[in-house]
This record gives sequence, structure tokens and C-alpha cells, in this order.
Amino acid sequence: QMFFGCSSLLSIDLPNFNTQNVISMIGMFNGCSSLKSLDLSKFNTQNVNNMYCMFCGCESLKSLNLSNFNTQNVTNMYCMFLNCKLLNSLDLSNFNSQNVTNMNWMFNGCDSLKKTKIIAKDKKIIKLFETQRVYIFNKKY
Repeated sequence: QMFFGCSSLLSIDLPNFNTQNVISMIGMFNGCSSLKSLDLSKFNTQNVNNMYCMFCGCESLKSLNLSNFNTQNVTNMYCMFLNCKLLNSLDLSNFNSQNVTNMNWMFNGCDSLKKTKIIAKDKKIIKLFETQRVYIFNKKY
């Protein structure tokens, strides 16, 4: 919960942030409601097992680079992108949900994301996104 609740945080530069030994990223950017873009392409996530609510409430986030995320050991992605209302694209091509047991509400409230497609290879994530996307459409209309 390193940046949890930093609602005034507009930007952050983390290219040399060492995450090699991190096992939990629970709520890491939760509530960073003013953050507009985030590049986490240099994050080493090979040992992370929990990404619960990692970006919850990042309502102003439009750009998020997770292109090198290694999620092979993650078991929890519950609410990972909940209410990222302005996020309009997402590259999850390196995501591996093989060990994930909870992906509930992962894309819920991603109002701009539903108008586009995510880039993903993982069939479990694609199916989940499509299911939640339909759910969001049905709920609003």
C-alpha cells in the first residue's frame, strides 16, 4: 500500500524502483485518483502473488504501461482495475492467470476501457473482460 490514498499525486517516475523481492502489491496505487499516467514497464513482478486492488480508484488514469508484468505467481487480481474510469487501453499480453483464483470485479467500472479492446493472450483474462464488459453494458442500458 505504498502510494495508497495519494489522491493529489499527479505523476510519479519509477524507472529505477527495485521490486525484485516484493511479494504483495495489494492496494499499491489504490485511491491515486489524480494520477494520469503510469509506466511500470520496469517493475519486476516475478515474485508477486497478490495484486488485489492495485489500481482501484485511479479514476484519472488514462495510460498504464504493464507491458513487462510477470504474473505467473499471482493468485489474487480481485478489483485490480476497479473504477479506472478513464483508462482507454490496456496491454496485458504478458499476463499469465494460470494460478489466479480470484479475478472478480477486475475490470468493473472501467467505463472507457469497454469501448476498446484489451491486448491479451491469456484466454481467462479475455473471457473475464468480455463477461464484465457485457455486464457493464447491461447494467447501464
